[in-house]
Amino acid sequence: MALLADGVHMATHVGALGLAAAAYWLARRHASDTRFSFGSGKFGDLAAFTSAIVLGLLSFGVAIESVRRLIEPVGVRYGEALFIATIGLLVNIASAYLLYDPHEHHEHHHDHHHDHNLRAAYLHVLADAATSVLAIVALGSGLLFGIAWADAAVGVVGAVVIASWAYGLVRDSALVLLDAEDDPELARDIRTLVEGEMGAQVFDLHLWRLGPGHRGLIISVAGPGEPDAERIKRMLCQRYPSLSHVTVEMVVCADCGPPVA
Repeated sequence: MALLADGVHMATHVGALGLAAAAYWLARRHASDTRFSFGSGKFGDLAAFTSAIVLGLLSFGVAIESVRRLIEPVGVRYGEALFIATIGLLVNIASAYLLYDPHEHHEHHHDHHHDHNLRAAYLHVLADAATSVLAIVALGSGLLFGIAWADAAVGVVGAVVIASWAYGLVRDSALVLLDAEDDPELARDIRTLVEGEMGAQVFDLHLWRLGPGHRGLIISVAGPGEPDAERIKRMLCQRYPSLSHVTVEMVVCADCGPPVA
């Protein structure tokens, strides 16, 4: 069962990685398409969300089959299965190395970016590597110690691990697709910068992710002097390079000033 879970899971990567490649192709193809008001960067997040759903469904199927085999054990050719599982682990390690993105682990303040599509592919391979290790442990236990139930038990454990990764990816990619504020700390910094250096008051601020390394910002500002939206926009773009689409609304307000601490 452990080897079956590993093999079936690896087979899904043909579709998952193909979906990721299609997302990149579509994003580049529609990069200048005016129908996409804020660019085509979310094709990758849409593909990541889809991959995570498939991964979650797969984990459910693996769990059901593993429980069934705990109840009704079947014969296993441990030697042959162990050899195949070892080859699978080596392939997964090589694939994970190729897909590793150092930006995910070494982020710079406010200028980092997350490519959820690449992360989806990377997590798929990590999940494969984990199930390969579990398969080797289970099959080795059966071959050396005669622990037949370890095979199906590891299938259950592998399903839980895969489901956990799938949930995290669904959550992160869904927040991007729903235009959730992806960096509350950056939003606070922007508010502090405008209110502190411009002596204005921020009434409304919306910050969301447009794609890997790109964000959109809509901010409504009121101040006692002549509105200067371009100055604020220029200052924000220079300070935060990840802001790719900035809209500033200025309102003259004689009674408005910097907020009282």
